[in-house]
Amino acid sequence: MKSIQKGLITMLLLLSATAMQAQIKNAKTDTVTILGNCGMCQKTIEKAGNIKNVALVNWNKDTRVASITYDANQTNQDEILKRIALAGYDSETITAPNAAYKKLSLCCQYDREVKQSN
Repeated sequence: MKSIQKGLITMLLLLSATAMQAQIKNAKTDTVTILGNCGMCQKTIEKAGNIKNVALVNWNKDTRVASITYDANQTNQDEILKRIALAGYDSETITAPNAAYKKLSLCCQYDREVKQSN
C-alpha cells in the first residue's frame, strides 16, 4: 500500500513539474550539483531557485543534482545559482557566502571543500 502511495506521489510531482516547465517559454534545462543534506535543504534550494513561469529547480537530496529549467530570455543558470547561494548552498560554480551558510540549520550544514588560493 505504501509503495502505491509513494508511486502516486512521485507521479503527481512529475506531472506538476512538467506542467510548470510547459509554462516556461524559451526553456533551457541544465543539471548542476548543489551541496545539501536533507529534505529541508531541498525545500530551501527549490524555493530560492524557483520563479513562477521563469525558473524551475528540482533538487535530488540523494544525488545532490538539480535539474534547472529556465526561460533563457529572462534569466540564466548563474543568476539562479546566485539566489541559491544566498540561501546558503554551494554549487559547482558559485560558493555561498559564509554568513548565509552559517545560518543553515545544523542538519543542513554540509561538508564544505576548502578552496585554496595560489
